[in-house]
Amino acid sequence: MKLYNTLTRKKEEFTPLEENKVKMYSCGPTVYNYFHIGNARPFIMFDVLRRYFEYRGYEVSFVQNFTDIDDKVIKKANEEGTTYDVIAERYIKEYFTDAQGLGIKKATVHPKATDNIDEILDIVKTLVDKGHAYDVDGDVYFRVRSFEPYGKLSHQPLDELEAGARIAVGEKKEDPMDFALWKAAKPGEPSWTSPWGEGRPGWHIECSAMARRYLGETIDIHSGGVDLCFPHHENEIAQSEAANGKPFANYWLHNAFLNIDNQKMSKSLGNFFTVRDAAGVYGYEAIRFFMLSAHYRSPLNYSRESLEQAKAALERLNTVFKNLRFLCKNGAEGEMLENELASANALPALREKFCQAMDDDMNTADAVASIFEAVREINTAASGANVTKAYAKTALDFMCELCGVLGIGDTEEQVSGDEAIEALIEARQAARKAKDFKEADRIRDELKAQGIILEDTPQGVRWHRA
Repeated sequence: MKLYNTLTRKKEEFTPLEENKVKMYSCGPTVYNYFHIGNARPFIMFDVLRRYFEYRGYEVSFVQNFTDIDDKVIKKANEEGTTYDVIAERYIKEYFTDAQGLGIKKATVHPKATDNIDEILDIVKTLVDKGHAYDVDGDVYFRVRSFEPYGKLSHQPLDELEAGARIAVGEKKEDPMDFALWKAAKPGEPSWTSPWGEGRPGWHIECSAMARRYLGETIDIHSGGVDLCFPHHENEIAQSEAANGKPFANYWLHNAFLNIDNQKMSKSLGNFFTVRDAAGVYGYEAIRFFMLSAHYRSPLNYSRESLEQAKAALERLNTVFKNLRFLCKNGAEGEMLENELASANALPALREKFCQAMDDDMNTADAVASIFEAVREINTAASGANVTKAYAKTALDFMCELCGVLGIGDTEEQVSGDEAIEALIEARQAARKAKDFKEADRIRDELKAQGIILEDTPQGVRWHRA
């Protein structure tokens, strides 16, 4: 498998630190609100990468953090007259609601910054002792010029980076490029005891501490949105490698921006909205499918048309699952027919095509295309009147396998609420058998009013939602 490494600016063959094991760290949300549609892209894309590694037989340790202490969290708490932890816990819970809707698996560990204060303080103290950091009235800053490779991730010389650096009001840094590791407590803010007085951690140090605690001093993959490349990830590298004396991450992966109607998402433009908002219109599954429609390093444009297209494609995919499950129960007994056998023998080549796409820097767009080639193949073979259960089972297993890697489609049969529908269908069949066509029509109309469309086939009645 080849991955594009931001650190080297080229695709590289992935070689893990330990055979058949992958250590991944992906930056999670700052929990002061519902996460927005732009956040969803890295959460979904690196969930897919984790799933694919697992599919290929790797044991994956996946860490995604929660930043639960931050200026934004404190501001939200002050606005509501409550404490930072109440705000954080509320939006951690809401994160999991949206993440589950989007099909994002829970990480191996979801650490919170405030649960790792001791680890944070240990790294900061090490950096101070080594001369990479200094204390000014309780604020501790990282001395950027003490880390000679600074800028290696963003590929910008230090003098170019310095041109945009500023010292904010109240800061007493030696150099505009230096950044905060520990912030002295302000009146009314939450704080923790440290060797430099009461205070709280800076943003960048949190991820270095949590990655080291849960994955070790050197990890395989660190991922996030391209907006985090500088300064967040650059600063993580500097403080981690200066403290530990070892490479921090061997592969750095960054997804491109999500635009809204061909414009950068921005509150000032009025095109800033949450996943919860979008899911209320299109559904979570369509959002996930849409995110997979382009390569993760390519810009992606969110629009009403693109979401409607994703929703339609997903419905087509789910129709295949429903039809195959129906045929698994109602198809013909016996061995596959000749055309079915030919179709079943064609599926492994499409699996190989899928894996080639995923092995090429996680090309989900081509992987999805190979799945829809399989859809066409299966629809052709399963269109006759005597489709066998054997073929339906083979095709269903194949679809569940590949769609499960991407986390799309009804890979697990949806039974919630289906029992009542099946009961009405059976009642309609009984009415037809008794030649009570008025009752049969009444039941059909009742189901239609619920958005359930019936299709009478040689194998029995199929149904789907309109």
